[in-house]
This record gives sequence, C-alpha cells and structure tokens, in this order.
Amino acid sequence: MKITSVLGFDYGKKRIGIASGQTITRSATPCKTINQVDGNPDWQAIYDEIQQYKPQALIVGIPYHTDGSENKMTAAARHFCYELEKRFRLPVFEINEALTSRQAEANLKQSKKINKHNKHEIDKMAAAIIVQSWLNQPD
Repeated sequence: MKITSVLGFDYGKKRIGIASGQTITRSATPCKTINQVDGNPDWQAIYDEIQQYKPQALIVGIPYHTDGSENKMTAAARHFCYELEKRFRLPVFEINEALTSRQAEANLKQSKKINKHNKHEIDKMAAAIIVQSWLNQPD
C-alpha cells in the first residue's frame, strides 16, 4: 500500500504538536497541540486525531543534540513511538527533529508575537516542520 496520508508528532513533556501531511501534494499542515495528562500523552485526543485524519503512517520527531548525540528526550520520544505503534497498529517513522521547535518559533515570530499564552502554536508548527522534512526525503 502506498502511503498518501500521514500524521506527525512533535513530542514534548508538556505538550504534543500534531500535523497532517499528504504525500501526493508533499504538504504538511499544523493541526493542533494537545497537553500531556499527568505526564502522559492524552491517548484519547491522539485517537480522535487519528480517527479524523485516517493516516496510513505516523511520523515522530526524535530529538538529538546538534552534534547528533542522544539527549534525555530521545528515549522518551522513542517510547512514544513504541506506544503509538502498539496502540494504533500503524507504521511509525522516526525523523531527526533537531531544531524544529526553534525553526517553528522563528517562523511564527514573523507573523505573530509568541508568549506564554500561545506557545502551543510552536508545537503544532514544529510538528508540521517534522512532517514536511519527512515528505521532502527522497523516495
């Protein structure tokens, strides 16, 4: 089966950004940001997004230090990948998400002021950048 629709995740300890992507148009769109619930992903909210977008695969940004070494969030993001695959029975692809949150923040600063009340905008934009990076990979 050829993958035409994906859902991407920017995993964080407080929030998870979600974006959709289409392989036909090679475009990514920020969807929403969900909050962690007592330090755990809001699996019902993730399920709802999967039901709405019906992706054929899931993309998760895996954080590394700029030198390529792993950091404390690397293992947490990989565990999130494992749980996604186990719960939703969809293929999960990992992509290096180095600097996506900074890139998302820079993009958003051009269009609006970022403050503590709209930081969730960064998370869903970062998810879109993760999806776009995956879509831009050569086949």
